[in-house]
Amino acid sequence: MAKSSRKPSAPLTFDLPESLIARIETCRRGHGFKTASEVVRTAIAGYDFETCQPDRDPHRQISVRITPSQRAMLKRYSRQKDASVGELLRFALEAMPAKPKKKK
Repeated sequence: MAKSSRKPSAPLTFDLPESLIARIETCRRGHGFKTASEVVRTAIAGYDFETCQPDRDPHRQISVRITPSQRAMLKRYSRQKDASVGELLRFALEAMPAKPKKKK
């Protein structure tokens, strides 16, 4: 069995939403920890990863054809909204009704 070390190793870098970073800071102050690393180490030590079941919607790649103006528009909004083209496409597809509205 490998010898466990209590001293942290090299930094681990990952993306978190700003709301979760704010929660780390709240927990740091609330628990009296000096660093965000202490919060993360304590959270990892106390969490039951065996029973966690992440909610994942399976993804698949598809290819579609769009007009050059639609491609340019998506790229423009992607930069403006600081979002991926995929995120924007998901917004548009989720907002689209399954059937067209009935004409009066």
